[in-house]
Amino acid sequence: MSWFVLLSAVVLILIFAPLLRERLRKPMDAKARQTAPGEFAQLSGGLTHYRWSGPLRGPVAVCVHGLTTPSFVWDGVAKGLAAMGYRVLSYDLYGRGYSDRPAGLQDRAFFLAQLEELLEDQKVGEDFTLIGYSMGGAIATAFASAHPERVREIILLAPAGFGSSPDRLTRAVRQLPGVGDWLMQAVYPVLHIRGTNAERKLPSSVPGIAGLQQQELAYRGFIPAVLASLRGILNEDFTADHRRLHQAGVPVLAVWGQEDTVIPPNTAGRIAEHARSIRQEEIAGAGHGLPYTHTDQVLEIISRNHRRGLN
Repeated sequence: MSWFVLLSAVVLILIFAPLLRERLRKPMDAKARQTAPGEFAQLSGGLTHYRWSGPLRGPVAVCVHGLTTPSFVWDGVAKGLAAMGYRVLSYDLYGRGYSDRPAGLQDRAFFLAQLEELLEDQKVGEDFTLIGYSMGGAIATAFASAHPERVREIILLAPAGFGSSPDRLTRAVRQLPGVGDWLMQAVYPVLHIRGTNAERKLPSSVPGIAGLQQQELAYRGFIPAVLASLRGILNEDFTADHRRLHQAGVPVLAVWGQEDTVIPPNTAGRIAEHARSIRQEEIAGAGHGLPYTHTDQVLEIISRNHRRGLN
């Protein structure tokens, strides 16, 4: 009997430990935000952390980050864009960085509401460049598709949203409510640490980026936000949006990493089938972290395409 009780206790601990660990993580509150480098906007979904960089006058570029790495992913790119004369706005998506962590599905409507409200708060109207990385590419695509008259151009770095095949864990957490939540809490921290550690020796325009990425795990709401996006916007297809952008004449530049295993460069072919006007470039030797591992090459591609008349 005692062995049965002990075994039952062990099973219960294994079941509840990942969920309890989430409850014990630090909140993203005023104390945590004391180190924030930017400012905050009170939007309908909560506080949003944002930063401006570059000259006070100049064309505006709005940068949208991806699934797990907050707005510091843009530090190197933003510096280069500022040197080109851009005034750069970057911000933390809900559930990441210093922004609030509202509950619920994170689909295109969720992310568009945050972006639209932030632009209104910051008085960004029309004729701006919209740059999206990974999941941020899907958000940028959705925004430009909904408001083609507002954007000068969109630039997509390893963009998500074009039907790539999910791995087994992603399929499981999407399809199994409850069980998927537990799997995410139990397994994802290990995968996140493993993936970021694999890039520690790579050059980066963001010093200590692996540590900064792993720091996200210390805060309550980060893992649920990743899961809400996997079930939401990353479970949507944006092919039709690119057809609309093509029909509306919105200039689009897509940049891929030749060694990207997260969003492989062969995705470019699927986009080209529906919107042949998109300019596409590949960076040799770059993986999925190209905004910070190959910053100079990204900036050179943007500059070169502008000289050719992208916008």
